[in-house]
Amino acid sequence: MNETRRAVLDALTAGPVSGPALADSLGVSRAAVWKHVQALRDAGFEVASAPDGYVVESLPEFGGLAVEYGCEAPFEVEYHERVPSTNDRARELADEGSTDVVVLADEQTGGRGRLDREWSSPSGGVWMSVVCRPDVAPARANAVTMALSAAAAGAVREAGVPAEIKWPNDLLVPDDGYERGGRKLAGVLTEMEGEAGRVSWVIPGLGLNANVPADALPADATSLLEERGEAVERRVLVQRTLERFDDLRGDSAATRAAWRENAATLGARVRVTLADETLVGEAVDVTDAGALVVATGEERRTVHAGDCEHLRPV
Repeated sequence: MNETRRAVLDALTAGPVSGPALADSLGVSRAAVWKHVQALRDAGFEVASAPDGYVVESLPEFGGLAVEYGCEAPFEVEYHERVPSTNDRARELADEGSTDVVVLADEQTGGRGRLDREWSSPSGGVWMSVVCRPDVAPARANAVTMALSAAAAGAVREAGVPAEIKWPNDLLVPDDGYERGGRKLAGVLTEMEGEAGRVSWVIPGLGLNANVPADALPADATSLLEERGEAVERRVLVQRTLERFDDLRGDSAATRAAWRENAATLGARVRVTLADETLVGEAVDVTDAGALVVATGEERRTVHAGDCEHLRPV
């Protein structure tokens, strides 16, 4: 959000304030004030015209300007009602040189998860990708995934749902009736580009079933709507996630601590399927770079990538 529009919005939220008074205080024309008011209305802000000036009566439930306003993290938000993939659009922005831009959508028509698995992304969810340019080696880029997973888990818990992280990239709501240890609420898919030992950009993408009804979900999934029995404020949910993510990224110790605090995998008996073997043991730790440490009984193995299943205790 540009600074003039933010100043207009701040003034209207505290209003009412007249157009001429606002133009004078900001050093812009009355026509410019009118254009900003119309842009806010187009974005879903209810701006009333009272006898003594304009005033914002309510904020939109979702959208780019709505998320940016009141978010204490330095992200620009590009919002789409519908988009094939937020990660694909974020990759275009990264190739253009952008950074700290969030691509946010109400619905994805071509969402995907790990290993190009299909990801259902109906209207009502939170589908977003963040363009980042961390100063890290490619081997440590997965720490960005950890940061977003921990941030989303914290925001979901603040909304009243006890989500836990399943390594490497899922948020689950615990339920012993499911093989994976719970019903899937969200997932994080990260893409990156790097050269000469450094990362050019990293894009963690979050898919979170927020206000998605049960009949639009896969059989082993759940949503905040189903868990809470009422809709969540997606605007606030995204703001809290981005604020937490901004606090964690770049701080490997804080990221690891937040991930561990919200992890379901640590302490669990797991089966990790790798390209050429399968490990079974106890997940005992996670490294700063996001690798899982598995104690097999004979050795400790550090696993950087693989499919992880939670097993029932022996």
